[in-house]
Amino acid sequence: MNEKEMSFWDHLEEFRWTLIRIIGAVLIFSIAGFILIPKIFDSVILAPLSSDFATYRFFEGVRKYIPFLPDFSADAFKVEMLNINMTTQFFTYISSSLAFGMLLTIPYILFEVWRFISPALYENETRGVRTAFAFGGFMFLIGCLVGYFIVFPLIFRFLITFHLSDLIQNTISLDSYMKDFYTLVLIMGIVFELPLLFWLLSKLGLIYRSFFRKFRKHAFVACLVLAAIITPGGDPFSLIVVTLPLYMLWEISAFVVKKDPPEEEEENLPAIFE
Repeated sequence: MNEKEMSFWDHLEEFRWTLIRIIGAVLIFSIAGFILIPKIFDSVILAPLSSDFATYRFFEGVRKYIPFLPDFSADAFKVEMLNINMTTQFFTYISSSLAFGMLLTIPYILFEVWRFISPALYENETRGVRTAFAFGGFMFLIGCLVGYFIVFPLIFRFLITFHLSDLIQNTISLDSYMKDFYTLVLIMGIVFELPLLFWLLSKLGLIYRSFFRKFRKHAFVACLVLAAIITPGGDPFSLIVVTLPLYMLWEISAFVVKKDPPEEEEENLPAIFE
């Protein structure tokens, strides 16, 4: 901790300037988004509409060696998008630019939060919290990438190619697409913060590594159920592809939490804990 103690009003003033710097950074990166979004909107955000999307091409290649996989060929996928609201394209432009700005600002936001709380930490706490911030930011990014390249494309492709009747043609609206796109990518980013949550619980002494060994089978079933909810198609392929990264989070969590206390310490616990 710092030798100089700050008053409540000093902390409030420092917090105010932290917010101002964060908001300023978001605005700067959002302005960059206003410039770049028109150039990358088709190639990034709307990329899953194309049969040439990287995920589809990858699984199309894999299908040559595993024939029972779903058909990811270009002939089996055609999407038409329309806009039925006069203001949707404009507001999509604004929201995409702001989302772009927020995403690029996350490392700086973590740095500012760290700089604000670090003076209140003891020297032996500083390293662990700094590592947690870096790990949390990294895992959020990985989760968003999993959502973008795996979860969203698989769900989108299934739903857009599902036919209740040949008389019905699937056409997706821009606002519906953007809502599902942001929701699924953000959800996966948040889900990938689970190892950080377990690490914090471990630091508080509420959970240890034996918990993950004991409930490993239960965790796999839970991941399978969650994957079934996320992937409405229900086909085994999509289920497995989504289940694997979710279960991987459980194993990563088991690695980052503290080991169990030595047995001799457990024997010395008061009778109330027995």
